[in-house]
Amino acid sequence: MLYLKTDEEIGLLKESNMLVSKTLAEVARHIRPGVTTLYLDEIAETFIRDHSAVPAFKGYSGFPNTLCTSVNDEVVHGIPSNYVLKDGDIISVDCGATLNGWVGDSAFTFAVGEIKEEIRRLLVFTRASLEEGVKAAIAGNRIGDVSNAVQSKAESGGYSVVRELVGHGIGKKMHEPPEVPNFGKKGTGPKIEKGLVICIEPMINLGSKETLQMSDGWTIKTADGKPSAHFEYAVAVNKGKADVLTTFEFIEEVLNKL
Repeated sequence: MLYLKTDEEIGLLKESNMLVSKTLAEVARHIRPGVTTLYLDEIAETFIRDHSAVPAFKGYSGFPNTLCTSVNDEVVHGIPSNYVLKDGDIISVDCGATLNGWVGDSAFTFAVGEIKEEIRRLLVFTRASLEEGVKAAIAGNRIGDVSNAVQSKAESGGYSVVRELVGHGIGKKMHEPPEVPNFGKKGTGPKIEKGLVICIEPMINLGSKETLQMSDGWTIKTADGKPSAHFEYAVAVNKGKADVLTTFEFIEEVLNKL
């Protein structure tokens, strides 16, 4: 059963997702060599609570923090810690916030200092694969069309797509039907209609697609130890063109000033 939202509900979802977008931009101000991932987490939690919202991840199935901070070969669900960021790292920051009962969810992978060109290209292709997925998220299409668009773009760059982790519907709960894989065949899966809100979140690896779960029960790493990138939008399906409820514009403004 897919829960289609009204225009009013989508408006509320946009507010919570815009708060997440602004939180990620606030975090972006502090990403530099010498900073711990736990410090970034504290920045995010304070910002969310100062804006009359609550962190959506904290306590979710026992997750201990506000952000998922996944560095280098960590794909997703990294737990903030005393790890000190260093020049050449990349860090995926995934953030969720609940505002007025509705959940926002977005992720962005940041470069720390100067990164290798091959890793920069991975980030470019992962973000581009997200944009291709958004183009396919239109009423009348199927989930497989979105999945195939992401996969095709990522693999055209020579990258591999993580299979075990997927995007999802979002609303009053962080995870609602349907699942949104980053791989698949056109014309397959549930039909998507106006009012469906989904999170599209490519997790793309520089090396092979295989992953491992760490002993903390959360952190997912690449099996070969090569870097992974992750970008995520919340998107409302519409006719002709999807309505992206999150934005990276606030992040870009910050990064362009640094």
